[in-house]
Amino acid sequence: MPHVAVFGDLFVRASILIQALETHVRPVVGPLTYASCELGYPLEPAQHNAEIREYVAAEADALARAADADIIVNHMAPFTAAVVAGLGRAEIIGSSRTEPVNINMPAVTAAGIPVVYAPGRNARAVAEFTVGLIIAETRNLARSHAALAQGVWRADLYLYDRAPRELAGQTVGLIGFGNIGKLMPGYLRAFGMRVLAYDPYVADAEFSERGVERITDMAALLAESDIVSLHARVTPETRGFIAEPQFRQMKRGATFINTARGPMVDYDALYRALVSGHLAGAGLETFSVEPMPPDAPLLRLPNVTLSPHIAGCSVQSAQNAAEMVARDIANFYAGRPLAHCANPEVLSHARR
Repeated sequence: MPHVAVFGDLFVRASILIQALETHVRPVVGPLTYASCELGYPLEPAQHNAEIREYVAAEADALARAADADIIVNHMAPFTAAVVAGLGRAEIIGSSRTEPVNINMPAVTAAGIPVVYAPGRNARAVAEFTVGLIIAETRNLARSHAALAQGVWRADLYLYDRAPRELAGQTVGLIGFGNIGKLMPGYLRAFGMRVLAYDPYVADAEFSERGVERITDMAALLAESDIVSLHARVTPETRGFIAEPQFRQMKRGATFINTARGPMVDYDALYRALVSGHLAGAGLETFSVEPMPPDAPLLRLPNVTLSPHIAGCSVQSAQNAAEMVARDIANFYAGRPLAHCANPEVLSHARR
């Protein structure tokens, strides 16, 4: 009888993961036994080290629960090389993340353990949130709410000289055209917006099918867009790639939106662009340091709308993560192709 170690938390609940395993894996392998826990994420901030990132809890706790498991399903627990070395029976690991960043992939690959994961689990949630953030920033929703909450009626926001532009007719430039970026045109074109996109790793047909103008030079996209929305992944190439030169290339009065990841943006340079008036505003969901320090300069600016990294949070995101991982674990045991395997090179000699 296969034994499963389940690491849930206060977002991706252990019960959701177990239900998905019972639905998809049990019919393939038979009855399962479980050792489950729920970690403190998101109330417990994620940690980072030189080996893995975005994890909570201790290595010793992860190993204690996973050491004798045949199947491991994990959201936020740390699977470092030391933890992987102690996995005596693990045949497959399911990571209910868009990327298995809290798993040491070289270590599990060397151990012959495939890792399945859930890219795009929260794509619709993030795309919807991005549209809301664009509207909130460009139409003064957050700052008018903040004023009203303090008893101030901002009649000045109705002045012609401060009046915002409607979305119709504006140009949005998308940097990154993956799972989230590909959903954005459907929402944005409904407002009558022109949509540009830059992503050197996506085929031309992906852009044309969604009615998007492909831009092959990011500087050209920045110069032409009224609103620039970041949807790229963090890679060595994209880390810090939106910085002083890129903000200077954006047209005066443009708005910058980031619902992707903080490490891609130089926030000091963004602060200067906002203070100088070169950028009209910014809507920011992720930051270089999280949680955001209470003395962060961006918090003092009147032309930003901020949220605490919640764009991907929806009931469906958690359920999608559980379903995607459970289906691929079932595929693994049934000998079917895996939809999302982070290290497919191990499949020919996996432990099973």
